[in-house]
Formats: sequence, C-alpha cells, structure tokens
Amino acid sequence: MEVGVGIHIIADFYGVDSELIATTERMYPIIEGAVEYGRLTKISSDYYQFRPKGASGIVLLAESHLSFHTWPEYGLVTLDIYTCGDPRTADDAFAYLVDKLRPTSISTRKIIRGDMIEEAGENQIEEAALH
Repeated sequence: MEVGVGIHIIADFYGVDSELIATTERMYPIIEGAVEYGRLTKISSDYYQFRPKGASGIVLLAESHLSFHTWPEYGLVTLDIYTCGDPRTADDAFAYLVDKLRPTSISTRKIIRGDMIEEAGENQIEEAALH
C-alpha cells in the first residue's frame, strides 16, 4: 500500500471583497487564524504590502507552509497550503479561509505529496509525521 507524507492544497479564490484583501493589516488576522484553526505549528511569518494595494505572505510551519498572494483589482486570492502529518489540518485551514474570505468561486487542486513512498512500519510513519 502506498502512503503520502503530506497534503498540498493549491487554490484560487475569485470574487473576494477587494477591500478585505487589499492590505496585510486585513489579511494578517485571517491567515494567522487559519493556522490556529488548522492546529498548525507556526515557526515564523512574513507579510508584504504592495503599493497601492495588494498583499503577500507566508507562514513557515513545522508541518511545511501556508502562503497567499492577493490581487484586489481582480478580487483574487491565490493560496498554497502544504502540510505533513494529519491531512485534516490542511483541510481545516482551507475551510477557515473559505469561511473568512467568502469567494464567489474557487479553483482548487489537492495533491498527495510523497505518494510513492511504500508503507513503512508504524514507528517510521510516526517519525516522518514529526518532520
């Protein structure tokens, strides 16, 4: 049986309120809230404010990362959520972002990372989940 080491969600949110996604000041609590809601382990984060509007950010996680870029002029947010371990963490963080950003439509891809790894003994899987 094959198992993966992580889940990678790549998504584009369309029709998002342009004022909500225009600044890091507004995006910061949403992104940090997704990390907390997803029970993810934050190592550090960095956000960048474009002029006049637009924001980007990345949260480095013990489980991997969560990043975003916004285009307020298009109502667009692009997201990248990659976590190892329990796949529900990525799904929960994603659901939180959908709830807070309220896109009118979503394009998404979900990829199982490391899916060619052969199933290992229970101790090896637990050890891999800690990385």
